[in-house]
Amino acid sequence: MNSASFPSFPLPRGLDAGHAAFLLDFDGTLVDIAPSPGEVRVAPGLRAALTMLRDRCGGAVAIVTGRPIEQIDHFLPGVAEAVCGEHGVAIRRHPSAAIERADVPAFPRNWLEAAEHALKTWPGATLERKNAGVVLHYRAAPDAGAALRDMAEDWLAGQSIFELHPAKMAWEIRPAGIDKGHAVQAVMQQPPFAGRRPVFVGDDVTDEDGIRAARALGGAGFRIPEDFPDAAAFRSWLTDLAARSRWDG
Repeated sequence: MNSASFPSFPLPRGLDAGHAAFLLDFDGTLVDIAPSPGEVRVAPGLRAALTMLRDRCGGAVAIVTGRPIEQIDHFLPGVAEAVCGEHGVAIRRHPSAAIERADVPAFPRNWLEAAEHALKTWPGATLERKNAGVVLHYRAAPDAGAALRDMAEDWLAGQSIFELHPAKMAWEIRPAGIDKGHAVQAVMQQPPFAGRRPVFVGDDVTDEDGIRAARALGGAGFRIPEDFPDAAAFRSWLTDLAARSRWDG
């Protein structure tokens, strides 16, 4: 992205590397959406750009994702100071820290068995298991979307322990009260993030809590495609930003 297009995605006035913290979603933000979670590709130069940004911001770069932390370590090893996985169920505040896990209920076994049985009738639909929930993916079986939603809503009726969240061509079931806003607030409490202004960037409905939390803390929140056309445009902007000597144009 050239300098002429940079002002169309402005940071808050006066924000510089000494006062900013970046909290970034992974799928659809740092990497393009792939047919399945394991098929994503990390673009050339992304690791270097994130590392440069991290160093300029005194370490204040975090990945906030719906994925388990271990998957971020696989795709972006040694890049982020902090990683929040599963929408904040798991948080590692710095690379050598232990992973903190929220006290969440076990996902009901009968729901899991029902999901596995139902997906057999929808070729292409897949079940992604997480430590505290599941994701029902239907990108490769778009006709399954409504049926999978109805099934999940039937499970959740009459209880308040788990919630259903829409995602891109997927339905995610996870414990109530855990979201990316919770993750942003937790990360921003400790160095090197404490006292900085958070900049959160995401692309999905599940990122809106993180955007709201960042703005509430005096920072900024951006969402693809409203603020950036796509993940490639954001990566270009991020690379340009990391290399700039000044961030005010």
